[in-house]
Amino acid sequence: MERESNKTKGKTDIYNITAKTFSGLEDVLAKEIKIIGGTDIKPGNRAVFYKGNLEVIYRSNYYLRTALRILKEVTAFRFRDVSQFYTKCKEAEWNRYLTQDQSFMVTSTVLHSEDFRNSMFASLKVKDAIADHFREIAGKRPNVNTSNPDITINVHINKNFCTLSLDSSGESLHKRGYRSVQGEAPLNEVLAAGMILISGWNGNTDFIDPMCGSGTLPIEAALIARNIPPGKYRKRYSFENWPDFDKTLLEYIKGKQTAGIFAKKIYASDISETNIVKAKSNARYARVFPWISFKACDMKELSIKTKDATIIINPPYGERMKYQNLDEIYNMIGERLKHNFAGNSAWILTTSPEHLKYVGLKPSKKITLYNGPLKCIYAQYPLFEGKRTYHLPGNLSEK
Repeated sequence: MERESNKTKGKTDIYNITAKTFSGLEDVLAKEIKIIGGTDIKPGNRAVFYKGNLEVIYRSNYYLRTALRILKEVTAFRFRDVSQFYTKCKEAEWNRYLTQDQSFMVTSTVLHSEDFRNSMFASLKVKDAIADHFREIAGKRPNVNTSNPDITINVHINKNFCTLSLDSSGESLHKRGYRSVQGEAPLNEVLAAGMILISGWNGNTDFIDPMCGSGTLPIEAALIARNIPPGKYRKRYSFENWPDFDKTLLEYIKGKQTAGIFAKKIYASDISETNIVKAKSNARYARVFPWISFKACDMKELSIKTKDATIIINPPYGERMKYQNLDEIYNMIGERLKHNFAGNSAWILTTSPEHLKYVGLKPSKKITLYNGPLKCIYAQYPLFEGKRTYHLPGNLSEK
């Protein structure tokens, strides 16, 4: 998406901001951005574009549950060739965004460009332009550090249009700071939060995860229910290295939020005792352990008496379950949902949509999401009380 570049002159100025996210979560993220004060909000592809001041940038990093990173635009321009691209990059007022004594790194994304065949070449040209900019004005250039830079520059090229931005986040925002241990294939925290927000659950009813793994879904649910920001336990943000960093403003933002009261229950169970131990440890690190009821239990043995609860299930993926029959697992999930959880609402995330037919229930909604590179289907199942006709595939009998 091409947008007009804006000049940045002070802490009260309005900036062009980009929040990166997973495909399928753009609308959820846009709603979050509106709540924290972003304006001119436009969902894009794996991103949401909006405007805001420095406080909005800080709040975006601290409060947004479904954002992976937050970028503040430095400049945007068209170019006719590599030479003009280099010149325009060099002309940016880099001395306002970093000093010659700081280290920096350049990351690039290149789409449909005849001038730049790969992102490494684009990053190299921007790096050279920044170095030459500082040599001319200060006689000394900042060092490049690709492992732990003070400042990260993000380059986005689409055809002959380039946007240069500062990465305000540093490490991806899915790294909340509470995960002490993880399971075999942990669910990304941003995706987990997005799944919960898509379901509409907000803490007013019970929440159930019968295949919780290392506990990402119940922990994110507890953070949402108690109104605890996802950045609560995060130690650092890249914007803290910016020349205009306002520590007082950041502390003000952190101090405004108070934990809410959660009167319902979160149930988290898993067939693996080891997973439950890991989930408990992560919940303690997230300071939400008292609000989650953990139990080592096979879902087919699970019995919870509740109504209007939201159930979210992330069944084991085929890659991890070669020794088990996935058809039987999905059939068991459907049977348990029908007989033990009527009167509630269930959601299932799967990388194997062909197995959803074995659930034996008709989904009311299907949404495409991504867990990293894995394409998933997120399906909703209203669990009606009373008799319903369930359609089971092949030779599976109706239960």
